[in-house]
Amino acid sequence: MKTNITTMLNIKKGWMTTILLILLTAGFSFAQDEEETSSERTPARPAFESAQLLDMQSVIVPTEKTLEFDIQHRFGLVENGIKDLYGLYAPSNIRIGFTYTPIKNLAVGFGFAKFKKYLDFSAKYSLLKQSRDGAIPVSVTYFGDVAVDTRAPENFSKEVHRLSFYNELIIARRISPKISIQLSPSFSHFNAADSLYQHDVIALGFGGRYKISSQSSLVVNYVHQFTTHDDPNFELKPNFSIGWEVATSSHAFQVFATSFQSIIPQENISYNPNDFFKGDFIIGFNITRLWNF
Repeated sequence: MKTNITTMLNIKKGWMTTILLILLTAGFSFAQDEEETSSERTPARPAFESAQLLDMQSVIVPTEKTLEFDIQHRFGLVENGIKDLYGLYAPSNIRIGFTYTPIKNLAVGFGFAKFKKYLDFSAKYSLLKQSRDGAIPVSVTYFGDVAVDTRAPENFSKEVHRLSFYNELIIARRISPKISIQLSPSFSHFNAADSLYQHDVIALGFGGRYKISSQSSLVVNYVHQFTTHDDPNFELKPNFSIGWEVATSSHAFQVFATSFQSIIPQENISYNPNDFFKGDFIIGFNITRLWNF
């Protein structure tokens, strides 16, 4: 029985890897064909102002030779009201991250977060860019993240149980100078999970922006999980976020309300207990600073 289960898991992982490789290969081929047939095609203006979109990644990859510094902060739940100043005095989470774009269309980064002492490594690649002439109607970007839970060894039966993975395909369109939207199917995997919890979670995210002025925008996110856990005392909840963004060519500041607190995407998607519309939400902010070298 153990051998059969192991075989099934290996087949499942191999199937997911094959699908991912097909998507990436198709994207690269399409992008190469477009470049060969129209090397002077002009990309549309970026759909979003920042590589961060509240709790999600946006389709944006910074330009070549850009260093990005991120501060992502989430306060506690607002449920206690004035007692803890609506979560400002409650236990909070923070992540500090760095991302660099060494070559065109590819960004690599790392960061460290307070909850579970996560250290994560990421890669982001722009497969397609929406063109002004409409020949390429959308922008497509791949984002992947590997997170390591760096707490003490007694928290894990095996060293490999520290690892979790996240894969996301981001598809975005700048509909008008004011409106941009994106869809982002994702696959999260944890090497170790409780017997009542799934190792793999499939989800679909939606993000949108409405530009209010030249520098400020209203931004929304929604993430829905298609996987459920078997724990009768835990119900996995989708995320909703809404916020305000102020951005310049080198800075972006986002302040928002969200039901996600963990910051690391696979942790948020796989283990979120908070229901935004029942008052289980958190005040958060992102600060992004860019330098070009």
